[in-house]
Amino acid sequence: MKRKFLRGVLYFVLAIVVLGIGLLMTLSFFGKRPHDLGVTDGQLKPCPDTPNCVNSQSTDSEHAIPPIPFQGRAAEAGEKIRSALLQQPRTQIVSDDGDYIHAESRSALFRFVDDVEIYIDAEQHLIHIRSASRVGRSDLGVNRQRVESIRQAFTNAPPEP
Repeated sequence: MKRKFLRGVLYFVLAIVVLGIGLLMTLSFFGKRPHDLGVTDGQLKPCPDTPNCVNSQSTDSEHAIPPIPFQGRAAEAGEKIRSALLQQPRTQIVSDDGDYIHAESRSALFRFVDDVEIYIDAEQHLIHIRSASRVGRSDLGVNRQRVESIRQAFTNAPPEP
């Protein structure tokens, strides 16, 4: 009798886990590419009120992250930042207009998509960056970690010949 009860509980827990995973995987397909990304008057789109976004142009501490300074020509900085961006796992560039880059980065397990935007400000010698999850509320710090990884790859990249 006790064995049947434990088996029933195990099957119930397994069913809940499978349904939960299925729900998360289904949600990952509903995150459509935002139509309002890009640079407007020198600014990337602000972060929403949720904590799953960072933006180097944000002024609130929850979303703010420092921009990436660069020396030399903007074109060279652009090549270095593209290389640093593509070093990120499961990341691909969607559009590249020279001073603005939009990439998508997918999570390994559930395939959630995060949008990564880069704006190269040639006048200020700064690379502004925004990384935001399309769905959900929390990202467990993934977007901030991604930007810091891009910053490190950019900083450690050898200078262009």
